[in-house]
Amino acid sequence: MANLSPFVSRGLFDELFRDVNPGYFIKPLHGDSLPTQIKVDIKENSGEFIVEAEIPGASKEHIHVNIDGNVVSIRAEISQVDSQTNDDKLLRSERYYGEVSRSFQLPVDIDDSTSKARYENGVLTLNLLKKQKQAGQRMTIE
Repeated sequence: MANLSPFVSRGLFDELFRDVNPGYFIKPLHGDSLPTQIKVDIKENSGEFIVEAEIPGASKEHIHVNIDGNVVSIRAEISQVDSQTNDDKLLRSERYYGEVSRSFQLPVDIDDSTSKARYENGVLTLNLLKKQKQAGQRMTIE
């Protein structure tokens, strides 16, 4: 009996039909699936933190940023839908939809009333101003 181990390791179906019609197996148009985590770069200068977060495929209406003291949370709904005209014959469609989020803690509290956010070309840029520490008040001794 013939040894089937080379076929099983690559997948019997794939090996049998690999050369039959190579045009039938179309690779996904959009590469990877939904990202599992938002990637961030965080820079600090004297008065603020600058956060650049990659969120490709999201619209700015579906991005939510929450600041609670020194904790920053970013959440985004990402959906990708391919357009199709009446003349198109759809051979394969790979779409994704989901939510990604990321939270991180900064060394000082953030002034959320003066901080700003901008979303352009799949990158969310946050300018997070540091909350000014109030001068300590002298305690009255009784």
